[in-house]
Amino acid sequence: MEVALAGAIFLATYALIATDRMDKTIAALLGGTLVIVLGVVSQEDAFAAIDLNVIFLLAGMMMLAGILRRTGFFSWVAIRSVKIAGGEPYRLLIVLSIVCAVLSAFLDNVTTVVLIAPVTLYIASVLKVSPLPFLIAEILASNIGGTATLIGDPPNVLIGSAAGLGFDAFLVNLAPLTIIVFLIFLGMTRLFFARDFAVHAEVRDAVLALDENEVLNDRPLLRISLMVIGATIGGFLLAQPLGLEAGTIALFGAAVLTILARLDAESVLREVEWPTLFFFVGLFMLVEGVVQVGIIDAVAHGLIELTNGDATVTTLGLIWLSGIASAIVDNIPYTATMIPVVRELGATGIPIEPLWWSLALGACLGGNATIVGASANVVVANLAGKAGHAISFGSFLRYGLLVTTMSLAVATLYVFARYLS
Repeated sequence: MEVALAGAIFLATYALIATDRMDKTIAALLGGTLVIVLGVVSQEDAFAAIDLNVIFLLAGMMMLAGILRRTGFFSWVAIRSVKIAGGEPYRLLIVLSIVCAVLSAFLDNVTTVVLIAPVTLYIASVLKVSPLPFLIAEILASNIGGTATLIGDPPNVLIGSAAGLGFDAFLVNLAPLTIIVFLIFLGMTRLFFARDFAVHAEVRDAVLALDENEVLNDRPLLRISLMVIGATIGGFLLAQPLGLEAGTIALFGAAVLTILARLDAESVLREVEWPTLFFFVGLFMLVEGVVQVGIIDAVAHGLIELTNGDATVTTLGLIWLSGIASAIVDNIPYTATMIPVVRELGATGIPIEPLWWSLALGACLGGNATIVGASANVVVANLAGKAGHAISFGSFLRYGLLVTTMSLAVATLYVFARYLS
């Protein structure tokens, strides 16, 4: 009875999240509390399953990025990008893609697109070109770039905390592949978008005349913010030797910057995307319900039977399973569900570290396939829609599916060559 009940709540919650029939945060909280109220899991076990390291890491990085935004830094980056590109839209698309990929690796991809997308819409309006190629490229670039580090994409945050893998481990194991995938993606953008733009000379000249220094409205705060954020990222590299969690480092950095910036706590905490954090809270409780009734254990043993326990087939298959699943549902709930599955697979004797990297690669890169595959995709789609430039499911799919297929293929070769051959 408990198995059927937990499974029904889990599937119903996923359906609500995937179809947008209900706000995803409310859906996750409803599912997470239902498994407690209906007696599937005890309140103590459900609360204990909430990974505070994940919550604190995301909250700290949101606070740091929010303070940095006050300085005009992101507007400066956008205008500077236009000038580096010489006002040529396709070159600008390449520059903005690089900016998004790099920032996503060190701020997280959701925060990056929240900050860059509005500026992109403004630049496109000034250039009098469609913003959709820019926005689609930025989504794809941010998800690729976010794959490289512990803090770059929410699935990595979940995996790093669950597996005890630090910032340096992600950087060493995933960054080389991410660079390869991103360079191939840049080549693909020429086929996708190079012919989409035409800009009149006078419009280009007007944009190039913009002074990026005018948007920097608080240079002292900018210097302090960049120093503290840089020190925080350095702290991530030292977290494991110091015996600290990444969440502790992020919150410490946010607290220090708030003090140095002489900002009141209320205004800084407004920068935190609370719905995202409570989405994770509900999700952790929901997944604990299906873990406790044995569903996850059954899934793990089903995978082993399907692959005959072969470590190579299981590890590489996990990349594609994760990629396909993340194309259908948001990669955050998928990853949260698969973490205990990977633990069970590791307990059978299959080397567990390559499984973690396969899960991370499949979930992060697979999120590029559809407009609902990752949180960054949904955020940009909402911003574009509000500005009158809707990104349809089909228009995104024709680019995202090709990029995802390429990414997963390269990831498969990489994992096989590095860990399994």
